[in-house]
Amino acid sequence: MKTAILPQVRVAPELREDLESVLREGETLSEFVEASVRSAVEHRRVQIEFHVRADAAWAHFQQTGEAYPAQEVVAELRAKVDARRRHLQGKHRPAAE
Repeated sequence: MKTAILPQVRVAPELREDLESVLREGETLSEFVEASVRSAVEHRRVQIEFHVRADAAWAHFQQTGEAYPAQEVVAELRAKVDARRRHLQGKHRPAAE
């Protein structure tokens, strides 16, 4: 697969110094920039998907009037987070001897 080159970006010397000060051992500026761009792209995709779901939910509400109390939604989300936390904690516990 051929690679592409991103455009050069001019930054203030202070920003470049800050960037270089946080590079990990052996990490290049190019690797940092690529990782940052990948992260930003993924963040934007998540934002777009969120807005698409929110717009669909709003349209559904407008058509049906069906809604859920905030406390009910928060309780359900907390239950999911708690269940996931328990699941992950179980994976990271040492095996019983």
